[in-house]
Order: sequence, then C-alpha cells, then structure tokens
Amino acid sequence: TMTIDNDKRIVDVHVRSGLYSSDTIFDYMHGYIATRLFSRNACFIMKIKKEYIPDLEEMGRLAFERQTMNTVYSPYSVWVQFQSGHSRLGRMRDWLVYGKAIEQLCTGLPLYQ
Repeated sequence: TMTIDNDKRIVDVHVRSGLYSSDTIFDYMHGYIATRLFSRNACFIMKIKKEYIPDLEEMGRLAFERQTMNTVYSPYSVWVQFQSGHSRLGRMRDWLVYGKAIEQLCTGLPLYQ
C-alpha cells in the first residue's frame, strides 16, 4: 500500500509479503529515503537523487497508473542495491537531518547509508 501526504511531502510504502515485508518512507522535505527490512531488522537510508527518483507529483501519478493498469511500463522503476558497510544507531544529529518520519521508522535499528 502507498500513502502520499502532500502537505508533509512524505510517501509511505508498506509491502506485506511475509519474510520480505518492508516499510519505506520517501521524505521529500528532508531529501531522504529510508527502508526498514523486517527480515533484517535494519534500516537503510539514502539521499534522494532527483535524476533517479521521481518527484512527489510524479510518484502519485505512477501509483495511480499502477493501480488502474497493472501492465503499465514505467522507466522510473527504482532498484537500489546497498553494499554492506558499518552500521550505527541513529544519533540526535542524524534524526535532525533525516526528519521525524524516518526517525519513527528507524529508531533503535542499525542504520546503513
């Protein structure tokens, strides 16, 4: 499921798929995306790069297209590969940079950037 909050400029995506379940937040106001993978009990954070990530209005349009036409092709499919690195728990400074929505998603979990 996808929820778009235009006022806060946040997109919240919930994938419920057993072992592969995840929650993802696109925080356009702060410029970050965070994905919480339940199977890994970890949070992955990356900076939004406008050349790869559709803007908020485009995201809503793409979601509507997907909902109404299951076979729609979009060149904006986003695939992200994270390389394992050093994790750390979020510090107060991190949460100021990432924003409240990502803090609520990732508090207490190892963060990978």
